[in-house]
Amino acid sequence: MEVSIEKLGLIIGKEHILDEINLHMESGHIYGFAGRNGSGKTMLMKCICGFIRPTDGTVSVDGKVIGQDVDFPDSIGILIETPGFMTHWTGVHNLSYLASIHNKIGKKEICDTIQRVGLDPGLKKSVGKYSLGMRQRLGIAQAIMEDPKLLVLDEPFNGLDADGVEEIRELLQTYRNEGKLIILSSHMKEDLEILCDEVFYMDKGQIKK
Repeated sequence: MEVSIEKLGLIIGKEHILDEINLHMESGHIYGFAGRNGSGKTMLMKCICGFIRPTDGTVSVDGKVIGQDVDFPDSIGILIETPGFMTHWTGVHNLSYLASIHNKIGKKEICDTIQRVGLDPGLKKSVGKYSLGMRQRLGIAQAIMEDPKLLVLDEPFNGLDADGVEEIRELLQTYRNEGKLIILSSHMKEDLEILCDEVFYMDKGQIKK
């Protein structure tokens, strides 16, 4: 799995959101994007995922240009902004509904994944009654449940306590060791420097060395 970004630019209205981004990322690594809110981290991730088409340049995943050769990357797990779960359903019900779209996994895999992120798959509580940290764990579960080769996680540690952050770090390290390509963002560069093989600092839509 490889992600190549070449001369990527994004203009919305008259504002330059991303400016001349050039990066190459490959399997078996965790890459971090640090920067303040509004620095361009989330927009870059949306371009990688195919949610937004860039004004200039290209994003290629395994040689396929997003928006030209394919609409979205193959084998990708995504957590961007607040996960949009059905608040009156349980966690298992929510993930079962999402899993039915691709029909790749069953209830056992869903329950195993929920347990892997530190939640109880037998919990009858509706998601609307979850704490912020529990919702974040469920969001990570939906990103990883189909065992994708590429993970794109925007602020994955939001809402987690210290133990939760450590648990998710260990989980992501396991996935890196399995050869997955993981892309993270955080406004807390310390979180990224502990975990990532390489950290890019963004400011005003540019990568700063």
